Amino acid sequence: MKKIIFLLMAAFFMNACTDKFEEANTNPYEISGESLKQDFNHVGAYYSSMLGNIFGHQIEENLVAESFADYMATPTPFAGGVNNTTYYIRWNTYWDRIYKDLMAPANQVIKIADEGGYTVFSSWAKLIQIMGVSRLTTYHGPVIYSNYGSTESTIKYDSESELYTKFFSLLDEIQATFAANKTYAGMKKFDASYGGDVTKWAKFVNSLRLRLAIRISKVAPALAKAQGEKAIADPAGLILTNADNMTISLYGGKLYLSVICFEWGDTRMSAGMESILVGLKDSRIEKFFQPATDATVYSDHADFPYKGIRNGASLVAKDDHSNFSMINESFKTITKRNYLAASEVYFDLAEASLRGWTGAGDAKSNYENGVKLSFADWGAGGVDTNLADDTSKPIDYNDPKATGSVNDFVSRSTVTVKWNEADSNELKLEKIITQKWIAGFYNPNEPWADFRRTGYPKLPNVYKNDSNADWGVIPAGEWIKRMPFVNAERTGNVAGIADATTKLGGPDNIATRLWFDTGKANF
Repeated sequence: MKKIIFLLMAAFFMNACTDKFEEANTNPYEISGESLKQDFNHVGAYYSSMLGNIFGHQIEENLVAESFADYMATPTPFAGGVNNTTYYIRWNTYWDRIYKDLMAPANQVIKIADEGGYTVFSSWAKLIQIMGVSRLTTYHGPVIYSNYGSTESTIKYDSESELYTKFFSLLDEIQATFAANKTYAGMKKFDASYGGDVTKWAKFVNSLRLRLAIRISKVAPALAKAQGEKAIADPAGLILTNADNMTISLYGGKLYLSVICFEWGDTRMSAGMESILVGLKDSRIEKFFQPATDATVYSDHADFPYKGIRNGASLVAKDDHSNFSMINESFKTITKRNYLAASEVYFDLAEASLRGWTGAGDAKSNYENGVKLSFADWGAGGVDTNLADDTSKPIDYNDPKATGSVNDFVSRSTVTVKWNEADSNELKLEKIITQKWIAGFYNPNEPWADFRRTGYPKLPNVYKNDSNADWGVIPAGEWIKRMPFVNAERTGNVAGIADATTKLGGPDNIATRLWFDTGKANF
């Protein structure tokens, strides 16, 4: 009997204990899965990393886009002076950044968000994927997008035409989600760009659509016009003030350009920037750069004490050009950078006006608004004087540290700033793209795409052209057209690369034009 009573009591106490087991064994200081869901941390924690990796580092930007867009040039003869800047491709890394640090976490977010019914977060992640891949395709052409995440041995690439069609379709879906959730507050904690304001993200969607439409305006004019007009007409509006600029936080880090310039001493103002900014007497130069520390190097334009280096220059030693113009000291403390600014939107509208897109407005007003907003964004003065200048033109370049005419060039451009309604559309486009290029400083991807697409601004060729059969030959008087597919794909996705090369429409080298870069007349 005693034994039975004991067993009954033991069972009672065991039941009592197990009833409280979860409570007793829960760490009160540990964040639970339910708490994470309540604060959206299980989806939101990924966004800073995704956004922070849209821009590149020394290779992806400084030794590729900034060099090829002719913003910055190196005083350093990397690898014996034979490197990316002279069209001998040694480094090619943007692919890894986009897929490992953006696409992969974005796919995880989309999965979590879709399973949990967080439609805004899912759309936001898809938008960030478009932001990254729309840049990556300007490097390579066809890229992996629809089939990203496939476990097949062969992963097929999307052609460029397929990519843009998918971008536009997804932007429709994203914009519909944003339109239905204008007051949604869940993004706020994770959004360093717009503080969770969905209406501002909706403006960005339209502005990004306009950017992509302009980019394909020569190769697919009907599609471009339809998508551009859709962006213009959408009730959410466009980014038309600097307050609405789409910026990406550095999340407490340093601007890579600042590190490369000040800490490593590996980049300086380009000769192309000197030619155009000094020639046009553009006061933004003092916001972009510092005067050269040796007055003898700018004696040909003493009123503008800045000196640049020609891309692909013949360099003997780093010290020869180290006293040329560095970027402005203010870049050391910058906390964010533009991904898409109001000035770009106005320049896109100006080009859209020239192309006859409904709703684009007046080309002259758009052009002048773009210039004014850029000056204001950089805190530069004298914009009215600049816009009225119809005589100042880009100047020829002389490298005072090189022997004879080594590295020198005669400016290909004679463009002025003042708008003239009597000018041809071609000359008007040159003015628009030249100013868009200036305004886009330190965001080099789009200006590099514009240069290939339109031929503007009229930038100098590299002095040393080391292109060869290994990577493709760039003829004299021409410029690099793209970056090759990465070696990891060439060896690990052989059939996929073969298909991608077919979709590229030419050999996988730096001389093959991308889809949007038709090489044909602008009008």
